[in-house]
Amino acid sequence: MTINLQKALAGLPNPRSESLLPAIRQHHEGTRRKIVVLDDDPTGTQTVYDTPVLTTWGVDELLHAMRADGDLFYVLTNSRSLVKQDAVDLARQIGTNLQQAAAASGKDFVLISRSDSTLRGHYPAEVDAVAAATDQPDAIHVIAPFFLQGGRYTVDDVHYVADGDDLIPAAETPFAQDAAFGFQNSNLIDWVMEKWSGSIERQQIHSVGLADLRAADLSPVVKQLRSLAPRSVCVVNAAAMRDMEAFVYAALQAESSGQRFIYRTAASFVQAFAGMEPNPLLRSDQMVDANAKSGLIVVGSYVPKTTGQLNALLSAEPDLVPVVLDVAELLADSTDAYAGSLAQQVNEALASDQDVALYSSRQLVKGDDARSSLSIGNRVSATLVDIVRGVQQRPRFLIAKGGITSSDVATKGLDVHRAMVLGQILPGIPVWQLQQESRMPGMPYVVFPGNVGGESALLDAYRILKR
Repeated sequence: MTINLQKALAGLPNPRSESLLPAIRQHHEGTRRKIVVLDDDPTGTQTVYDTPVLTTWGVDELLHAMRADGDLFYVLTNSRSLVKQDAVDLARQIGTNLQQAAAASGKDFVLISRSDSTLRGHYPAEVDAVAAATDQPDAIHVIAPFFLQGGRYTVDDVHYVADGDDLIPAAETPFAQDAAFGFQNSNLIDWVMEKWSGSIERQQIHSVGLADLRAADLSPVVKQLRSLAPRSVCVVNAAAMRDMEAFVYAALQAESSGQRFIYRTAASFVQAFAGMEPNPLLRSDQMVDANAKSGLIVVGSYVPKTTGQLNALLSAEPDLVPVVLDVAELLADSTDAYAGSLAQQVNEALASDQDVALYSSRQLVKGDDARSSLSIGNRVSATLVDIVRGVQQRPRFLIAKGGITSSDVATKGLDVHRAMVLGQILPGIPVWQLQQESRMPGMPYVVFPGNVGGESALLDAYRILKR
């Protein structure tokens, strides 16, 4: 049932006025451990800045990251594009390599499994796999999908997606109908039960409420977290960044007493856990190649929010050249001729100093099951990647819309192995700077989540970057 945000928060104390970020940073300075974020698609960097991202996870690469300056780095796994067993195998491999790298570096680490704020992804399977591989199979799972910039709130254990001033229970949104990761419950305790498929008892699932997180004294929360039994689950309620800071502060105190957590969260948690202060949005001159004249937008996400944003962009910018990847035609073509014709259209427009919007047709084509639906999505993404690989001149900017799309374009289309998160172009929309080993070194790359922003967000981002 839809509820007004203010009504949902009525009767609760106001968020605390003082920031706990300095205390969180001080704690990290004392432990000197690394915060390692395993990100199941690249959009999870949407709240951080000056932060390295790895798209490979060999022991040597992880060892270099463990030894580098700074407390935080990301590993882009893109596991949301994989079937369950492949995601589990990948999590196990990364965990094993990370364990070896940590031993060689002499540093400890804490794991955050960053995933979708609308509850899609391979939970609990990949979390269990990486926990076992890093020698913490009994670690408590912390579920914290609050994401301020995307309007995702958890109140009374119910997770909501904001639509203006209204909150829609997550299970009543189109995200819950996802062909691969659909779900039926908005109450996160029920959602955990659903996702664990009967392998957890309800009394093993706990929650931390807003009233406790907003109290002046956080010691009861610390006590609660310290008392949690191994392999239990803890749901975090949050409706403001101060709520998330309060939980992080309490969790760090519990960890200092020997409690073990593995965190399954959205992006706002990472910002709070790292103790990062808010940063201004990036300026246009920080996100374009001034020597290039034409830009490229690549859209693969099918969620209704993306389609609305794409329509708003095309309607308002008639000079933008549209190149449409018709999914039905692609699936019917056993050759590369169709994709080749689209690549030619893109290159001709870019060579004429015209900005291009390359996007998949908006009719969602599903398979008979989750595996076949993922296969279709990966075929579309692979074709978009092939077209990007065929781009013959460096764009002024590149926006990739959608999690799988932006990951594949980066890693397979642009050969990105490492990137640096510069910051955000709009709230919740990160910008990477590609490193020297990529096909376009130094180019800013806008990683635009499929499920973030209002109707004009894609248009707004484009207008910041266009000449």
